[in-house]
Amino acid sequence: MEDGGAGEPVEVPSGSARRCWRADTAEGPFFLKEYESLDRRRVLFQHTVTSSLDAAGLPVLAPVPARGGRTLVTSGGRGYVLYPWVAGRRRGGLELTFGQCEGLGELLGRLHAEMDRLTDPVQQSMLVPTPRAAEAVAVIDRMLEALPADGNDFAALSGRRLRERHSLLTGFADHQPPEMEVSTVSHLHGSFHAGHLRYGGSGNVTAVLGWGGLTTGPVAGELIRAAARLFACENERGLDLDRVQAFVRGHRAAFPLDAGQIQSAVHREWWERLCDVTPLRHRYLGEEEPGERGSQGAAALVAWWSSQLERTLDVFAAPYTDRTTSSAGPPGGSPAFG
Repeated sequence: MEDGGAGEPVEVPSGSARRCWRADTAEGPFFLKEYESLDRRRVLFQHTVTSSLDAAGLPVLAPVPARGGRTLVTSGGRGYVLYPWVAGRRRGGLELTFGQCEGLGELLGRLHAEMDRLTDPVQQSMLVPTPRAAEAVAVIDRMLEALPADGNDFAALSGRRLRERHSLLTGFADHQPPEMEVSTVSHLHGSFHAGHLRYGGSGNVTAVLGWGGLTTGPVAGELIRAAARLFACENERGLDLDRVQAFVRGHRAAFPLDAGQIQSAVHREWWERLCDVTPLRHRYLGEEEPGERGSQGAAALVAWWSSQLERTLDVFAAPYTDRTTSSAGPPGGSPAFG
C-alpha cells in the first residue's frame, strides 16, 4: 500500500454500511475498503482464497499488500484493505446470450473447482435445517390479523397475496425436503449474482466481487441459487429455463455433479423460497427491506415455481441427462443464441 503520489481518496457508494474510497495514484486507481467491526481470521482467510484464485488466472481481485506484506492494516480499531480498481459494467442475467450464460456457469464451476483444490476438505455429511411450512403459515396468519380493516384497495391486495401464499404452503406441505442429504460440499462464493459481476467490452467477466460472503455448503445449492437469481423475471414469467440450462451445462463442464444432487438442490431452493415470507412482510406490511429474496418479483416467482415444480426439477438437471449432453442450446433462431 505504497502512497506513490496518491491524491485525496474520494468516498464512493458501497451498497452497505461499510465505507469505501477510490484512491487515484501514480500507479493507477485503487479501491480502499474499511472494516469497522473486524473478524480478523475470517478476513485473512478470504484474502488467502481470493489471492489464490487470482494467481490461478481467475477474474478475482487479490488484495494489495502493504510494505510488510500485510493485506489487512488496522488503525484506530478499524481495518483497511486495498484492492485494484475494477472497470467494467454490470449486466443482468437476462441480457446474456446463451453462450455467455454457459460461459458464466463454467466460470462458477472453475471457482468451485479451484476452491475445492486449494482449501482443506469440508465435512461431506452436512445437516441443513429445513424450514417448516407450519411456521410460515403461522406467520402469515399473524400478518393477516395485522392488516388494516378499512377495506382499502391496498389492504385487499395484501390480503389476497397473503392468502395465496397460505394456500401454497398448505397445499405443498407434504413436499418438504429431507433434513440431511449426501452431496458434494465445499467452500462457496456465497453470493454469486449479477450485482457482484463486472463485464468488459467483449462481454467477458472482468471481476467476480462480493467475497465477504465466503462460506461452506453444498456446491449444487450455490449453483441453483445463482441460476435462480441470475435468470428470474420480475413478473409471473418465472425463470428463463433456456438460460438456466446453458448455465448449468457450463458449470458441469468445470465441476461435474450429478442429476440427483441438482434436483435435490432445486427442491430445497424452491421450498426455502416458499417458506420465506419476509418479502411479503416488506411488500404488503411496509417492513424493512429484506435480503436476497426480497425483490418485488419474489412472490410471483414462488407461485410460478410451485406450478412448475416437476418441470424445473427436470430442466435444471437436463444437462446431466444423455438426451441433452450434446445439446448446443435453444434453436439458433433465438435472439439470445450466440
